[in-house]
Formats: sequence, structure tokens, C-alpha cells
Amino acid sequence: MSKEPEVLIGEGSVLLTLHGHVGNVHLNRPETANGLDVETLADLRRVLMACHGERRIRAALLTGAGANFCAGGNVKTFLSKGDQLPYYIRQATAALQEVISLLIHLDAPSICAVQGFAAGGGGMGLVCASDLVIAADNASFLAGATRVAMAPDAGLSVTLPRLIGARKAAEMLLLNNTVKAPEALAMGLINSVAPAAELPSAAMEIARQLASAAPRAQAATKRLLWAGIGLSVDASMPEESRTVAELCRTSDVQEGLSAVVGKRPAQFTGN
Repeated sequence: MSKEPEVLIGEGSVLLTLHGHVGNVHLNRPETANGLDVETLADLRRVLMACHGERRIRAALLTGAGANFCAGGNVKTFLSKGDQLPYYIRQATAALQEVISLLIHLDAPSICAVQGFAAGGGGMGLVCASDLVIAADNASFLAGATRVAMAPDAGLSVTLPRLIGARKAAEMLLLNNTVKAPEALAMGLINSVAPAAELPSAAMEIARQLASAAPRAQAATKRLLWAGIGLSVDASMPEESRTVAELCRTSDVQEGLSAVVGKRPAQFTGN
């Protein structure tokens, strides 16, 4: 019989349990499709900081409760902010930057398990900042920022082209096409696909394999991989944040958010 996992953080919108040497970072707001608002990002930061401080964690497994891994920013929350949206977005993107940086700079290698949608700066950002990604056969990937008249954040303007190439990244970021799991595998966005019912066990098996390797070697290899590919993500994110906050002053953002909430086509004016 397998040993029960140890609960390290059992309250809040993001949970942390220890399965041997695997730390399971679990987004736990299925009612919002694990959308990331300022409060949830604060919880995610707290969990990732705990991962940095817990020497027993040799691999991090990112999962999401419910039908979707992470639908990105919470558009209903964004729309409710009205004239205060630029200030709120500045807070959210600053928090998201720190979360992405914490994940990238975690010594333990990370694997992200995606079911349903991984969308926006939150969902896609976590996918692209993870070291390995396994997706359910029902998974879909969507950048989504320009759909609400915003621009990419969470480092996506750098990480996505690194993973899938400049042309495919432009396609995803500018056309907002939904990429299904088989296509995501073919283009190199993810590492493998599993039947939806088998995703949790398949992801945990890979995480345990990562955790079984030499921790210092894994950490050094991870650092070399991230440092060796041109411009750093950390250098790109402040400009992303400034750009997104500036765009949030436009009426097109309000229109885009309203259209998503109302499940209708957006009518952008360029204002």
C-alpha cells in the first residue's frame, strides 16, 4: 500500500502535498477553471516559495482541479474593475511574473499535467515555464491575450517562440487558434499525451522518475537549459507587464472582456 501524501499547505486556492520526493502544486479553484486573480496568484507564490524551501522536494508536479488545468486570468474579475483595471492588471502581472520566475528558478525540475484548457498568461504561462508537460488527450491550448485586446504576459513572448518557433508562436499569439493535444505534441509545445483517465498516474510516474535522479545534477541541467537560450524571461516580463497595463486603458479591453463573459463575438474599434 502506498504511503499517504504529507500535506504541506492544505488551505487556500493552491495546495501543496508531498508524495515521497514529489511536491504536488495543485490549483484548487475548479469553479473558476482555476483562473488566476491576485489572490490566487498570492497563494501560488506562497506554495512555490515553500517548494524552494523544502529540501525533500526533488520534482514539482503542477496540476489543476476540475475540468480545466488553468483558464488564465479571471476575465469576470478583470471586467468588474472598470477604470481601476490598469492598476489591478499591474498587480496581477507583477504577481504572475514572480510566480513564473519562481517556477523557472526552482532547483527541482517541474512537470505540468494539463487537462481541458490551458489558456492565457496563467495557463499557457505555467505550461511554457515548466520543464516537461504531459497533456490529456482532451487538452487544448490557447494564448488568448489579443482576443481581449491585451498582449502576452507571463514571459510568453519569449518562452513560446523558444518552444515552437517564431512562426507558430505568432500564429498562436495573433490568431488565438485553439491547439489540441495532438497538434501541441507535434509542434513541441508538450512532451507527451495520455488518455484523460490516465493523466494523473502518468504525470506522477514522470514526476517520480525526475525525483529519483541526482538533485544537484537535475538542478544544474535545468539552469543550463534556461540560461542558454538567448534573452532571459526575467528581462522580458517587465516590458510585457507595462504593455498589458497600458492596453488596459483602452475601450477594446472592456469590449473583449464583455464579449468573453457574454459569449459573443467582440467588436473592437481600436480605441
